[in-house]
Amino acid sequence: MSEAKGRAQPRHGATPVLLYFAPLTLLVYLIDPTGQFLDIALTYLLKDRLHANAAEAGLFRLVTAIPVYGAFVFGLARDLWNPFGRRDRGMLMLFAPLTAAVLLVLALLPVSYATLFAGIFLVMLLSRFLVASHQGLLALISQEQLMSGRLSVLWNIVSYIPYIAGALAAGYVAEHVSPVNFFVLLAALCLMLAVFALWKPRAVYGYAYEAPVARGTHLVGDLKRLVRHRAAYPAILIMLLFQFSPGTGIVLQFHLTDRLHATDAVYGEWYAIFLTSFVPVFLGYGHLCRRIAFGRLLRIAAWIAVPQVLPIVFAHSAESALWLAIPIGMMGGLIWAAIYDLAMRSCPPGLQGTLMMLVSGVNALGVRGGDLLGAYLYARDPVHGIAIAAMLSACFYAAIIPVIRLVPRELLATADGEPNPALDRAVRQELAGG
Repeated sequence: MSEAKGRAQPRHGATPVLLYFAPLTLLVYLIDPTGQFLDIALTYLLKDRLHANAAEAGLFRLVTAIPVYGAFVFGLARDLWNPFGRRDRGMLMLFAPLTAAVLLVLALLPVSYATLFAGIFLVMLLSRFLVASHQGLLALISQEQLMSGRLSVLWNIVSYIPYIAGALAAGYVAEHVSPVNFFVLLAALCLMLAVFALWKPRAVYGYAYEAPVARGTHLVGDLKRLVRHRAAYPAILIMLLFQFSPGTGIVLQFHLTDRLHATDAVYGEWYAIFLTSFVPVFLGYGHLCRRIAFGRLLRIAAWIAVPQVLPIVFAHSAESALWLAIPIGMMGGLIWAAIYDLAMRSCPPGLQGTLMMLVSGVNALGVRGGDLLGAYLYARDPVHGIAIAAMLSACFYAAIIPVIRLVPRELLATADGEPNPALDRAVRQELAGG
């Protein structure tokens, strides 16, 4: 083994790392069809142009997201594949233009349920490689630079920019922007991402793929290690419990527009306020994560999140719903940052893409499954469906608290930036065991 391959990536400080991941994250999440920038616009397209009801819209979102449920396959491809000899940059250079091509075809075809379904399914499939590259690299650098908390904060804040912009613009887009122009815009963003991939800052890529935590073994050995890696299971389960929230998503959109007689734009405004309310809490997490041991911070965040969705039951007008979006958002900020912090800490060596995409897959499965259950409850009882859905959300959130006990202690012991010799030993032992 050469000297270069035996040493960890030198630490260059947080600033150059954050400056690289900020624009990369923004571009990836503007394109990602699971994000609000495209997702809300698609819901309005289904609802207003194709006249789909809540159940049909929920089913469309559930089925087109099938590639996301099996996202670990794309993560494994990221961990094992080296396109053009450029690893993550090669993945971006290859799949960003392919995604752009599908979006341009969608722009040229007449809008119909069949063409929209096929096109969005393909975009979902191809964009999983982009997301796998982004999340795998982010988790790898977070482990090497001991900054999973700070990178979780950056990831969440920057990824929320397209979510907030999409939520605010979705109503306007639905009424004034043609599907052709919208899909062309998304294709242009894909091409911008391919150009961005040419940048190779030393602070990020230096020895990133040569550090011990970046090394895998072989396909069979890596899969065995993943199955035996007990830290993976609580990270996946906590994400699933938090995202399986029938009290938000489609049921809330239909409740606002049908029961509270709000316009289509109000739901976008509600979601923008909701997401914006996370941001100051994320910033607080960035401060706290360097001063409080991660385990204590995770438990505090979980308790705060339990009643998050319940205030929506007290909304009796569009205006009151908009005001309630603020506390609802703030109660979820700490746990959301902590979940991604946990996911990055939990990645096995050499399998960052695989675990992060497993977490991404259950994220989408939870959202889509929660939507489907919420839509079912709303269809059965439009008057009380939102209240029942909100109470179920609180129950799922409460279940996170006992799951935290399953997280290995070495992952919970240190604050962001603190060396963790016990975790370093575990990495060496795992690789030695194959």
